[in-house]
Amino acid sequence: MASAQWPCLILALFSVLVASGFPRSHARLLEKRSLLEGEVNGIDVYSTKISCKVTSRFAHNVVTTRAVNRADTAKEVSFDVELPKTAFITNFTLTIDGVTYPGNVKEKEVAKKQYEKAVSQGKTAGLVKASGRKLEKFTVSVNVAAGSEITFELTYEELLKRHKGKYEMYLKVQPKQLVKHFEIEADIFEPQGISTLDAEASFITNDLLGSALTKSFSGKKGHVSFKPSLDQQRSCPTCTDSLLNGDFTITYDVNRESPANVQIVNGYFVHFFAPQGLPTVPKNVVFVIDISGSMHGRKMEQTKDALLKILDDVKEEDYLNFILFSGDVITWKDNLVQATPENIQEARTFVRNIQDQGMTNINDGLLRGISMLNKAREEHRVPERSTSIIIMLTDGDANTGESRPPKIQENVRNAIGGKFPLYNLGFGDNLNFNFLESMALENHGIARRIYEDSDANLQLQGFYEEVANPLLTSVEVEYPENAILDLTKNTYQHFYDGSEIVVAGRLVDKDMNNFKADVKGHGAINDLTFTEEVDMMEMEKALQKQDYIFGNYIERLWAYLTIEQLLEKRKNALGDEKENLTAQALDLSLKYHFVTPLTSMVVTKPEDNENQMAIADKPGEGPVDVVPPSMAYLNSYQSPLTPYYYVDGDPHFIIQVPEKDDAICFNIDEEPGTVLSLIEDPITGFTVNGQIIGDKRGSPNSETRKTYFGKLGIANTQMDFWIEVTTEKITLWNAAAQSTFSWLDTVTVTQDGLSVTINRKKNIVVSFGDGVTFVVVLHQVWKKHPVHQDFLGFYVVDSHRMSAQTHGLLGQFFHPFDFKVSDIHSGSDPAKPHATMVVKNHRLTVTRGSQKDYRKDVSIGTKVDCWFVHNNGQGLIDGVHSDYIVPDLF
Repeated sequence: MASAQWPCLILALFSVLVASGFPRSHARLLEKRSLLEGEVNGIDVYSTKISCKVTSRFAHNVVTTRAVNRADTAKEVSFDVELPKTAFITNFTLTIDGVTYPGNVKEKEVAKKQYEKAVSQGKTAGLVKASGRKLEKFTVSVNVAAGSEITFELTYEELLKRHKGKYEMYLKVQPKQLVKHFEIEADIFEPQGISTLDAEASFITNDLLGSALTKSFSGKKGHVSFKPSLDQQRSCPTCTDSLLNGDFTITYDVNRESPANVQIVNGYFVHFFAPQGLPTVPKNVVFVIDISGSMHGRKMEQTKDALLKILDDVKEEDYLNFILFSGDVITWKDNLVQATPENIQEARTFVRNIQDQGMTNINDGLLRGISMLNKAREEHRVPERSTSIIIMLTDGDANTGESRPPKIQENVRNAIGGKFPLYNLGFGDNLNFNFLESMALENHGIARRIYEDSDANLQLQGFYEEVANPLLTSVEVEYPENAILDLTKNTYQHFYDGSEIVVAGRLVDKDMNNFKADVKGHGAINDLTFTEEVDMMEMEKALQKQDYIFGNYIERLWAYLTIEQLLEKRKNALGDEKENLTAQALDLSLKYHFVTPLTSMVVTKPEDNENQMAIADKPGEGPVDVVPPSMAYLNSYQSPLTPYYYVDGDPHFIIQVPEKDDAICFNIDEEPGTVLSLIEDPITGFTVNGQIIGDKRGSPNSETRKTYFGKLGIANTQMDFWIEVTTEKITLWNAAAQSTFSWLDTVTVTQDGLSVTINRKKNIVVSFGDGVTFVVVLHQVWKKHPVHQDFLGFYVVDSHRMSAQTHGLLGQFFHPFDFKVSDIHSGSDPAKPHATMVVKNHRLTVTRGSQKDYRKDVSIGTKVDCWFVHNNGQGLIDGVHSDYIVPDLF
């Protein structure tokens, strides 16, 4: 099945930040005042070009930005590109004054060791990848000398997936300033011929778009060009800021005169299959819906809204049922029922009356739905030529009944027995998406994350539309025996209308005269076989016309598809099988220079006459298992979908808001000895509390004595586990057993999904399986210091498994929230402007400032810019700060 991907071009969020004279936040504030036709604080970004060449759905994209430093001092320039999650970066180069610094793809473990060595020498500069809903962000920063020119060039590739009858290229356009030469150019070559081609932008009127945009297609070639002039980029005729801020989308499809198309180049072939005009196979669908307490409010309303819309689209020949699960399991009907008008009306009433309640029993909900589909088939309650699917929606992890993910997977796998696919929809971030994905993949389905946003109902409805119209079942793609090597996946449970099956491989004999491929499948009425015969001489003549794109595209397409499928299989493999799949995927990634979850791109770049090391990784939907949690602090680990939250210093609370690329901070002023609730999750059982200490007694200015956290208590009541961390020792209790360690130890303790790693005199990394990771940093001062004493910092680097009911001074911010800043103006300190912030329906006066993140370097830290909320966070935190005072650590 073709999943909803957002392929090909994504442009560049190009930002310029000044390294000397101002903090980065201040550079952003000055940007509007200093902008003049692409020049910001002396940096002139005079050219940005995105070139996309697509041959037979395989996209080769190059993003190039050129800038010159016209200032009389060195400046820092950052290059950001947002690209699709499904893309693999293949190359990156920096060219400064004619000297090129290339990127090299290396095995992740090798790259990580190089990076850690650079960190230990204090020589690293960050190159980061971060995930969003559809995109990942590539970022690199470099110091540019006065008068120097710099060129950034990023290349990435991917196979475009057909989605609802179209291939889509989605571009995030946000150059952040006027660019003299700004251009998006796409050349498309499709041997089947192009049937439709369109382009549109969300950020510009059709009148302006028309003069800046050209699009055309004829026969096998298509072309799109977007070249706005400086005046067309301005947000108003006299403005110096850019209106290029939004989505630019190119869509196209190909002619379907034949249901299949085979292409062969240099001994590699690709086979596309997408028949049209077939009758839809009737489907039997069971919706298994989480109605636990965490679904309360907007999530439940959006789910009900989506189900009502889906009921409007269900065909009368289909059969359906609803299974609701919380602590218990509720069914709409005892058996599947046909989607007659009367039953659909009754189903609407049932959906409207759904109420959230209780815990999350995923196991029993799924097993009830599977049993119902099996029973319907066994008792001949559904048409013989129908197909079954099960769609499960949940927003959390199992916490009652059978709650062990491996056991749930085993139960589901045995119950389905390979007979039909399972599609898992994960609503929000507070769940174990890896578990949902693994369970779906081993049952021939997929998992999709539904993002908590205003369009969540449309996301749910859109997924159903993808699987609503099966045209074939039990699809097999066959080739001549002993003629093919290294074949990609060639069997599919379903072919859905609007999607496409793609198979690639290698020919044993490059000089064979003809090539035959058969596609067999069960249709709504009868069994079908589609045969495609290729004359190799004719194919060679046709391919000579398309070398103008890039000649080895089919080999790279085969490598891309093979790596993608090996990584997918690897998610459910164990032992030798997993090692073998990993080795195959790694070898191909290195051979074809792809940045995948097994490789990293290492970029050596100039910085103050010394070579600096930076590293780019490929993030996923969850933690990458080749990086142990104990190394999290070394490489600034942040789960791609999880922002960071921490408290350190006096005590300074820092909340990162990834949607804003910004942070909020506040202090809590309380007496030494006070214990504050940092995190409390009644569903998962996690609590974290911290006790405040002050400066040493008898110090001068005792009235203004600073306070810190001197003791932390981390507990999970469900796991019967407690950890007390002080500046002297670490004590662990598991049931009645107690272990005590000092900060001089280097040790890792693992037990029942828990990992505690003590890094001598530095920090402790506490991980509760996938999805919950805390870091405690030790700050040590001179023992005879007359005022200060040792204290602790607490960092949340992964919280996505914690429930929506999590609270506490940090925990309340694990849920998405929004804020807006306006009326930025100078204060008494020019480096700390004031502003008005609207957050949680409160209007607050805030001040721009900065705090430190000490995870990488406990001595000097990394500066984090933030908006400071005064008065103990009043208006930002729920209630008042005294509400968070608790009697003791546990």
